[in-house]
Amino acid sequence: MNRSPFLSVEEARDRICADVAQLPGERVDLASASGRTLAEAVVAPRAQPPFDASAMDGYALATSGEGATAGREFNLRGEAAAGHPFTASLSTGDAVRIFTGAPLPAGADTILIQEDAEPCADERIAATALATPGRWIRALGCDFAAGDRLIEAGKVLGASDLMLVAAAGFAEVTVTRRPRIAILATGDELVPPGSTPAPGQIFSSVPAGLAALVTHFGGVPDTLGIAGDSFAELDAKLARAGDANVVLTIGGASVGDHDLVHSGLQRAGAALDFWKIAMRPGKPLMFARRDRQVFLGLPGNPVSGIVCARIFLVPLIARLLGRAPATSDVVRLPLAAPRPANGPREHYMRATIEMTDTGERRVRVAADQDSSLMTVLARADALVRTPPGACETEAGTLVDVLPLDF
Repeated sequence: MNRSPFLSVEEARDRICADVAQLPGERVDLASASGRTLAEAVVAPRAQPPFDASAMDGYALATSGEGATAGREFNLRGEAAAGHPFTASLSTGDAVRIFTGAPLPAGADTILIQEDAEPCADERIAATALATPGRWIRALGCDFAAGDRLIEAGKVLGASDLMLVAAAGFAEVTVTRRPRIAILATGDELVPPGSTPAPGQIFSSVPAGLAALVTHFGGVPDTLGIAGDSFAELDAKLARAGDANVVLTIGGASVGDHDLVHSGLQRAGAALDFWKIAMRPGKPLMFARRDRQVFLGLPGNPVSGIVCARIFLVPLIARLLGRAPATSDVVRLPLAAPRPANGPREHYMRATIEMTDTGERRVRVAADQDSSLMTVLARADALVRTPPGACETEAGTLVDVLPLDF
């Protein structure tokens, strides 16, 4: 067990995500697959379209590859509609009335759109404009061929992905099982929202934010309520989290003689890895493991807890889901106003992204960064990363920005 007093944010994140295996896959129908993470690549069993098809209403012509010039006449042999193909073969000089999406009859090579055709006597039609071979024909496999890898594993499935899966003929898809994230608040000072607090008590707020974050990033939250400051309550609550992939505790994340969370995790069989990181807000972040189960002890301050979850829990969920690694969540934006100098810990400052009159984005750091102020967090839509020991930074300087997109 490493008892180094402080870790960098990067090292802490690497330790938390190390040796985390992707969860197993499960089959779900397409109606249930939106927002899920694809566990197996989707491979096309057949081509799309599975035949040469007309892209327009008009006439399919057999021209032996010559096309049709204005005035050329063709013998009309029948009709082809979507789902109702013309099954006979055409000879040169023949035509079939055809509608959008219908298979091209055998022998046909040209589409004469209906605006460029006129009827003649004796079941014949004439071209009134040039018709070029191949134009207005959607060739077999022009969208995808049999054996094409349509979507790779790790993709978060959206509407266009599911349309593609359906077009390949699949009614179900294999997605990664969602990780279960248990959330446990601790402390005698907390009461559930909707109850009546006694003197000295406050409402427990962090679980609501964590549950929303977990859901947004693909996990399933399981709120375990509040454990008061007793070993019996803590042990009973932790016992309910036995099959969770990740257990989040809120409060009591530091390690001391009277720390209940640390002792509770030890009694539950978890091995403590670290409990201090060089970060603001969120220095007291506890990390422990029990076999494949991960424990994150988040700070009790509301802003500290949610910021730590954004920095450390989100990549952990992504690893459990097997999502394709993003290049980076961080974007670079210019400061709207000067940023103050920083101390020895990496600081994630609440901020808002603005648009200038010229349509350019910039970021403004909130004036008050107290880690208990949830109103500032609610108004923020980004975190500005400030390196340790950074000097005061002038307006217009490009800085690292992490969107708060949950």
